[in-house]
Amino acid sequence: MRLKKARGLGKTMQYPGRLFIVEGTDGSGKSTQIYLLKRWLEDSGYPVFFTEWNSSDLIKAASKKAKKKNLLTPTTFSLIHACDFADRYEKMILPHLRAGYIVLADRYIYTAYARDMARGCDPDWVRNLYSYAVKPSVAFYFHTPLEISLDRILRSRPQLKYHEAGLDLGLTTDPIESFKLFQGMIKANYDEMAKEEHFRLVDATESVEMQQRKVRQIVTEHLEDYIAPIDIKSGGKW
Repeated sequence: MRLKKARGLGKTMQYPGRLFIVEGTDGSGKSTQIYLLKRWLEDSGYPVFFTEWNSSDLIKAASKKAKKKNLLTPTTFSLIHACDFADRYEKMILPHLRAGYIVLADRYIYTAYARDMARGCDPDWVRNLYSYAVKPSVAFYFHTPLEISLDRILRSRPQLKYHEAGLDLGLTTDPIESFKLFQGMIKANYDEMAKEEHFRLVDATESVEMQQRKVRQIVTEHLEDYIAPIDIKSGGKW
């Protein structure tokens, strides 16, 4: 199996902060859940830093331009996202972990693995691109039947973008059918990773409230020995 060749994504974290991440196919509801978690932690007085996939200001313009002109091969597509992640990791994620913050990430290195492998990239090569990144304290995987997540996306978006639909793979010229096939491949990769990477599975077909209750319970367990950083301005803890 391809996954066995690339086991052990990331390295053990040795920083005072905590890193909680969400993963899942488009339409799994992960972004809603991490937003609710962010609000809850902040309301509880924790110092929180949030980041999301493909959001580096340094890379965003180049990525957008390349996508518009359809210049990206699977390898260059992978490298652009790897550069985006590296920029955010070195400038934002790692400094906050070192400072003792609770870092929340809407997608992490597993997104790259699932998508890049679906595009045909070598799994060992992708793993090596992200080998410097620390493993999260908890990786939540919002697991949902493909037909449900697809229905959520297709009802909310009048038109699918070229790369979002996986049209660059040449599977079919029909955007919706291509999107279904592409998302199916991504989901299969996530499912293979789930046990190997110790994902905490969340049933994304349950109510938003029930999912959030479970997420908070797991996060609370991982904060039992957490020590908040010192607020330099006030001289006390956050």
